[in-house]
Amino acid sequence: MRRFRWWWGALVLACVAVLVGFFVFFGTESRTGQPFPRQGPPGRGPLTIVSIGDSTVSGEGAGAYSPDTDGRNGDWCHRSSAAFVQKVRIPGVAARVNLACSGAPAAQVALGDAKQWGERSQAAQLADVVKNHRVAAVVIAVGANDDPKFSAQVSECFKAWFSADGPSCNVALKETWKSKVDAMVPKVANAVGDVKKVLAEAGYVPADYQLVLQSYATPVGPDIPADLQSLNGCPFRTDDLQWISTTGISTLSAGIKQAAAQSGARFLDLARAGENHEACSGGPNPATEWFTRLTLHLNDLTQVDRATHALQESFHPNAAGHAAIADCLTDFLTTQRGNASCLAGPDGKLHAIPEPAS
Repeated sequence: MRRFRWWWGALVLACVAVLVGFFVFFGTESRTGQPFPRQGPPGRGPLTIVSIGDSTVSGEGAGAYSPDTDGRNGDWCHRSSAAFVQKVRIPGVAARVNLACSGAPAAQVALGDAKQWGERSQAAQLADVVKNHRVAAVVIAVGANDDPKFSAQVSECFKAWFSADGPSCNVALKETWKSKVDAMVPKVANAVGDVKKVLAEAGYVPADYQLVLQSYATPVGPDIPADLQSLNGCPFRTDDLQWISTTGISTLSAGIKQAAAQSGARFLDLARAGENHEACSGGPNPATEWFTRLTLHLNDLTQVDRATHALQESFHPNAAGHAAIADCLTDFLTTQRGNASCLAGPDGKLHAIPEPAS
């Protein structure tokens, strides 16, 4: 009997040890609020990266737009096969879905009735995607078309170049830019929150996917050759170029970073991603540039339904720019933690440089 009790006690102790090890390594739903870890996202279909947002995501400026987003039935979302999401390469990820739409505000990314070029909520479209895709990452860039109205500000700077006797555009922007960005932040945070809500309702937990909110790259820099500060390339005043590439873009990036913190997304800062590759920076060799110069499609001027979009591609990442951003995003998604900035490495490619620990 004594020997039996000894073996029984040893068995009980062994079982306790195994259970303790199991709970320490895996955790439990009741203690962590999360279910047992599983092999990737739930549902069925291929592992997928989804991109959401505005023109900097859709591929505006990269060309090769899908016919259904190049003016057909009034849809000018300009989703390109050269957009960065199509070039990201992550082991195991087999599909890429681009839901972004040129000109989209945060309200059209969020759930609701807001539309852009006739397209419904991007978050609602994501709800359809998860029915037959296993979403491993969602990359979002939005906000510039809200209160900052970045494209409109660039247009104002363009007008200032024409008015030699008037003030530079940055004179007025210095007074209002910060407040415009501040007003944008909660709208972006709400849109990101709705994306998370859609995934949660589909059975996802935060550990199932990566959520990235990225900022905007500076399309123009201050060192443009004088002969290209014209309709031949980049018609802006030097002081306006300086303001856009420093205070303007850094303030916008800071606001996007704030929205990322509020919504629980990782932040990827693109503010300096285009350094030395901005529009017109290449002088006589535009092949080195990652952003479009002033672009006018003359053929579109002959068609009433296309004439107002003839300049739409101007000052956006081109195909080379999207490829460069894809390098950085691939790097960033591989790390799976923390914030980072896209900066050029010794190899000339963009890399995700981790944010210093605070």
